[in-house]
Amino acid sequence: MNFLNNFFKIKERHSSIKHEIIGGTTTFLTMAYIIFINPAILSESGMDKGALITVTIISAAIGTLISALLANAPFALAPGMGLNAFFTYSLVIGRDIPWETALGIVFLSGVFFFFLSIGGIREKIANAIPLCLKISVTGGIGLFIAFIGLKTLGIVSSNPATIIGLARFNSQILIGVIGLFIAIILEIKKVKGGILIGIISSTVIGLFTGDTVMPSSIVSMPPSIAPIAFKLDILGALKLSLLGPAFSFMFVDLFDSLGTLIACSKEIGLADKNGKVKDLGKMLYADVTSTIIGAVLGTSTVTTLSETAAGIAAGARTGLASVVTSLFFIVALFFTPLVSIVPSFATSPALIIVGVYMFKNIYELDWKDYKTLFPSFVTILMMPLTYSISTGLAFGFISYIIIHAGTGDFKKLNPTLIFIGTLSVLSLIV
Repeated sequence: MNFLNNFFKIKERHSSIKHEIIGGTTTFLTMAYIIFINPAILSESGMDKGALITVTIISAAIGTLISALLANAPFALAPGMGLNAFFTYSLVIGRDIPWETALGIVFLSGVFFFFLSIGGIREKIANAIPLCLKISVTGGIGLFIAFIGLKTLGIVSSNPATIIGLARFNSQILIGVIGLFIAIILEIKKVKGGILIGIISSTVIGLFTGDTVMPSSIVSMPPSIAPIAFKLDILGALKLSLLGPAFSFMFVDLFDSLGTLIACSKEIGLADKNGKVKDLGKMLYADVTSTIIGAVLGTSTVTTLSETAAGIAAGARTGLASVVTSLFFIVALFFTPLVSIVPSFATSPALIIVGVYMFKNIYELDWKDYKTLFPSFVTILMMPLTYSISTGLAFGFISYIIIHAGTGDFKKLNPTLIFIGTLSVLSLIV
């Protein structure tokens, strides 16, 4: 006990081992849905679903443990929502890129992110990006993955007359909608693991209707990661035409991580009155290291999840909470038969709910300033319409620069932003 107190500085941060265990458990419950969602999304790229379940769990366990030991922070890491959708639907399916090459792009984005940490370049880029675009990126990704959730659930489908339309309802769609509202109501009532409970509820209902089949066993050794591990194609990713997607992965990971880390660090007292976060560098190194490891193992970008806030609200203050969360993921490895039976109509509603959480941030936009509102609108709109986060980002940067240059507001433009805008133009042309 003394070792834990001294190593994790539990008393120094006004916590206790009990609170750390409760906080770590809460974090796991709120983010456990990623075990079901990530394999469901990435498997549509042609990757082996069984291997994805194992890799998703292992990457979450490793990333969370790195955060615990390197930064002594109660933050949990796992494959990020939105980026896994970008991986599958924008790159592999949308641009017909092999999933091995897409993993190479994720790996390179992690390497770029790592080198940007040298000499404070990362912070300079972060400060150079307009706030409106930072906000709209999150909102656009939220709308994008919510649309994917509606599509995979079957509520919307292709329509030759109107491009998309309302699909004809069947038992699976109805079960998914029931699970959706169960999860939403529980989330509103702040029940821990509301999304997870919604997924389980739809799966159980499916057992009674015959839309889900029980596994032959409940506990077993996890599926092999051999079909996807170490299969990334780095050389194939080294193309000018893929620079845009690599930048998009890095950009979204950077601001998603920064936003979560800064907000959560304030809650646990690691930020001073000026907003400077103690050991932020170590936290970001944990993030980027996890992304690189995840790409090698076979998953999309691993990042710090916002669900960490739930564990902090429950009392987590140190890395011990993250150790607890990591241990839960390791235990989950041996229950993969239960994970493998979860159908898409049970996981799709979770995408919709996560989309809502990400989209809600657009209220921070300045609705009276059209110079920032238009680029934000374009960014948000183009992501789901083009099925691409990178395309939405490119249009956002380009429109922001053109509008501010055209109105003579050059003080809002800087060399870094102009450089990013140039890359955006090249990515669209190439």
